[in-house]
Amino acid sequence: MKKLVAVGLASAMALSLTACGAKEQPAATTAAAAATEAATEAAKEEVKDDAKVVVFWYDESDVFLGFVRDAMNKEFEALGITPDNQFAANNQSTQIDQINTAIAGGADILVVNQVTSGASDTAEDILAAAGDIPVVFFNRPIGVDGSETPVLTENNTVAFIGTDAPEAGHMQGEMIGEYVVANFDAIDINKDGKISYAMMKGDEANVEAIYRTQYGLEDANAVIEAAGKPALVYFDAANTDCYQVDQGGAWSAAAAKEYMDTNFVSYNEANGNMIELVICNNDGMAEGVIASLQEKGYNTGDGHVVPVFGVDATDNAKALIADGAMTGTIKQDDKGMAAAVANTAKAILEGATPAEALASLNDDRFSIDAEINTKMYVAFAPYTGE
Repeated sequence: MKKLVAVGLASAMALSLTACGAKEQPAATTAAAAATEAATEAAKEEVKDDAKVVVFWYDESDVFLGFVRDAMNKEFEALGITPDNQFAANNQSTQIDQINTAIAGGADILVVNQVTSGASDTAEDILAAAGDIPVVFFNRPIGVDGSETPVLTENNTVAFIGTDAPEAGHMQGEMIGEYVVANFDAIDINKDGKISYAMMKGDEANVEAIYRTQYGLEDANAVIEAAGKPALVYFDAANTDCYQVDQGGAWSAAAAKEYMDTNFVSYNEANGNMIELVICNNDGMAEGVIASLQEKGYNTGDGHVVPVFGVDATDNAKALIADGAMTGTIKQDDKGMAAAVANTAKAILEGATPAEALASLNDDRFSIDAEINTKMYVAFAPYTGE
């Protein structure tokens, strides 16, 4: 961060030349002030152009984060910065090693998509290793139930840019509930007066997955029961968790398709216990579910459609919704997140504190946490193709 010191010294020199009162300055002094101002701007440009920005991604295969990465690379490029993208293959130890290597290599700022979602102790370890190097955490929560508060409030070099984790679950649940109320008889292919559902959970310990799993169902049932309809019933009474989780923690289409293929062996229309609705924690898993359904003749444009709901509003999900193969999703703003991260990093590199950097993002897509001014949310929005 030596370049930032140069900026500060140049600014201090400029102030010393202009703080002596309102009387007219000699031409030489005025010229010196102008030269100093030009040097300051040049120093800022040097910071922007030469800064070592290292971005750490929990995994390279995550579909939504692939869109974020593409958008973020473009945002950084527009700011004159070429980021060094590192991928941890969903392994926290690997990511810690990558971070230590970046620190030793002179990184100016660390942008971290932490592998272990919700682990505030891991975030603290990363900050301890970083020392005075600024850290911008993004996308994956660095704490749960307030455990991230001391991480963000007791360090003056850290910011978090993500989403309000419960919000997607609440939105998805409301969307599902309203759809079921409006289409109950058509969804009830078993004609038993109730709707049998499956739930695809992305990652057992991920905070986003936990809230989406909880509120996607709870809020849906609240809407359904308020309309006088019976609550959704999990298709497999023996599964007391009432969800199927990607054991690899990758929220993958492959895992969801494998589950659905297996489910169909015992739970199908011929047996009178068909799965009639599927809730997915992300659009990748929704794609896998739909692929399985289509192999069985459902959701193809001809015949019965099993409603499938996801989160992210990826391009693939939007296409499936347009084709009538998927019912709805919750938009997670990949471009908004990318813009927030890149511009926050740039502002910090040019001397702003993390709180000042977030406050400078005057955009209605973003909101700063009411209690923690170094924590920013990127808004979700329902998407049904309309």
